[in-house]
Amino acid sequence: MTNRIRFLAPLVVLGLTSCASVPSGTDLDKLTADIVKASFRDQGLVKADRLEQDDTNRECSAADVAGKPIDDAIGKAIEAANMKTIRWPSDGKFLGDWREGERIAQSGRGLTWTDEAGQANGGNCYNCHQIDKKEISYGTIGPSLYNYGKIRGVSDPNSAASKPIVEYTWGKIWNSKAYNACSNMPRAGHMGILSEAQVRHVVGLLLDPKSPVNQ
Repeated sequence: MTNRIRFLAPLVVLGLTSCASVPSGTDLDKLTADIVKASFRDQGLVKADRLEQDDTNRECSAADVAGKPIDDAIGKAIEAANMKTIRWPSDGKFLGDWREGERIAQSGRGLTWTDEAGQANGGNCYNCHQIDKKEISYGTIGPSLYNYGKIRGVSDPNSAASKPIVEYTWGKIWNSKAYNACSNMPRAGHMGILSEAQVRHVVGLLLDPKSPVNQ
């Protein structure tokens, strides 16, 4: 009953005040935010603070609501700020085991209220990308990753010639918004979805010539 009252109270207030005046856009935004916050609670690993947006998400959400691309200057500032957050491999090694990377990419588990603390998260990559040509079901929000390394000419990921694409791949997985301000791709490393070791394995999946991605 308490939650129901908390949810309905803003609507009642709006109904009473609407007779006298029309709420401003700012008032409606605050009302919506209050309703959403009142509808969520902490449970298990999931905390209500997930509703709090940082500057990056706030600016991108505002542009989306306005139905127009984000301002170029703001977009460049967002990308620069997020680029500074990328943590490069502590041991200098960018590629891990592609087999482990495939397991991570095909797993959508983690960060739900039923998961246990300390449980390794999946990357959920298959939900937006094709990864292997044998797949018959995959998301299309993002581009196909099949032949990701081959198309980019990565025959030896450890060569100097491959360094730019290897670093880009790591950075894109760690914090996608460093390269595209309003990317739909999760900031896997920056937000703690994947660990450094897991990012290394996913990079291996994408760039190792022996990976099914590049067959």
